[in-house]
Amino acid sequence: MNQIPTRDATTQILDAIDRGDFRPGDRLVESELAERLGMSRTPVREALQKLETQSVLVRDGRSLIVATLTHDQMAELYAVRTELEALAARLAAQHAAQEEINVLFQMVEEDAGLLGDPRALSRANRRFHEQLHRASHNRYLLQQLGMVHRTMALMATTSLAAEGRGEVALAEHRAIVEALAARDGDAAAQALREHLSRAFETRLREEALRV
Repeated sequence: MNQIPTRDATTQILDAIDRGDFRPGDRLVESELAERLGMSRTPVREALQKLETQSVLVRDGRSLIVATLTHDQMAELYAVRTELEALAARLAAQHAAQEEINVLFQMVEEDAGLLGDPRALSRANRRFHEQLHRASHNRYLLQQLGMVHRTMALMATTSLAAEGRGEVALAEHRAIVEALAARDGDAAAQALREHLSRAFETRLREEALRV
């Protein structure tokens, strides 16, 4: 069997975590993953080692499990994400093509049809943010945001599952895009900050209710 490059195995495992196929605390077994991904164990082993160094996976005895974010880690992640995404919004207001802004407007309209389906809305939310990142036209910022969003996948639930959060989030998305269309970098960055602040507040509230 031809070996698939390690980066492909890594990407497939990350995608599975992102989809919720593997949840925080789940144990990943090399042989089972190799069979699931249809590749030999060597690239899977290397991918698991890479994800461990990135703290996506952690050791539990001799096993590797999907990491679980602590309260402090979640707060730290949101702090970094907010600063990076605010910068992306500011740059997008300067550099985004009109076609890119049009696509973002279309996403907001189409995503309204997903209200009531938190998992589908979560995937759509991720696509919206990724499109916004690309509109910044800064490759180095994209790299850093990619790392942050891989770690976001370690959160066991989506804030969009909270009652009423989906509708509010879409309104916040629209405010961000309207600021981009006006080429107002300050307003775009502020709208993005407010969006993520409310998302974080929702997560904290949901977390408190589970205690």
